[in-house]
Amino acid sequence: MARKWPGQGEGAMIDLIRGAEEALLSGRRKKQEDVESAVGIFLEILRGFELFDVPDPCVSVFGSARIGEGHPEYGMTRALGRRLAEEGFTVMTGGGPGLMEAANRGARDAGGYSLGCNIILPTEEEPNAYLDQFVEFEHFFVRKLMLIKYSSAFVILPGGFGTLDEAFEIATLIQTSKLTRFPVVAMGTAFWEPIRKMLVGTMADSRLINVDDLEVVKLTDDVDEAVDWIRQGMRESDAERLGADRRRPE
Repeated sequence: MARKWPGQGEGAMIDLIRGAEEALLSGRRKKQEDVESAVGIFLEILRGFELFDVPDPCVSVFGSARIGEGHPEYGMTRALGRRLAEEGFTVMTGGGPGLMEAANRGARDAGGYSLGCNIILPTEEEPNAYLDQFVEFEHFFVRKLMLIKYSSAFVILPGGFGTLDEAFEIATLIQTSKLTRFPVVAMGTAFWEPIRKMLVGTMADSRLINVDDLEVVKLTDDVDEAVDWIRQGMRESDAERLGADRRRPE
């Protein structure tokens, strides 16, 4: 599991920041309170940088916590995690159950390295059992930063508000050139097809987005096709590291 924050236990750090996002977003406050929140956010980012040791290249996999074993998309996601690990990728997820678990489990099946960026929620989303390392975060946006920062590509599976939030944030970062050469795969075609029709038939037709903005995304249910798309779209520096002997964190 994750290493400890220098000078204090991991539990103490979590206690320090617990409830911080709710307080920050609760409305207008004294400036000093907002400054204190900003310091806490910065500390959480630093904590993430300190605790994570991510072998690269890494693929972040997003998907629902509610789709469990026995569902076809769980099996597809587990097969994806396994193939990514076989190709030498580290697999990172939100660290929870459902499709996140499936991707981490597949990576573990193949002896690959499996990471989780967990989020502290009132419902206590527990880390799944297939993680080599996980870090818990209080702030959603810090968690998303970590999932994006360490990744060379993204796979987005069916999910709810959180998954769609992550999908459209990645799309926005690519559209605005904040991310470059980051291949994206959308798996679960039956789920994504109505959304694709809205993007092409409504948003692009109304010139709210360019059709070219959608070309970075591969829509498929084929695991091999997904992995090929990721390999072909990677930055050269990431592709070189994929074939190299890489250190596995202890």
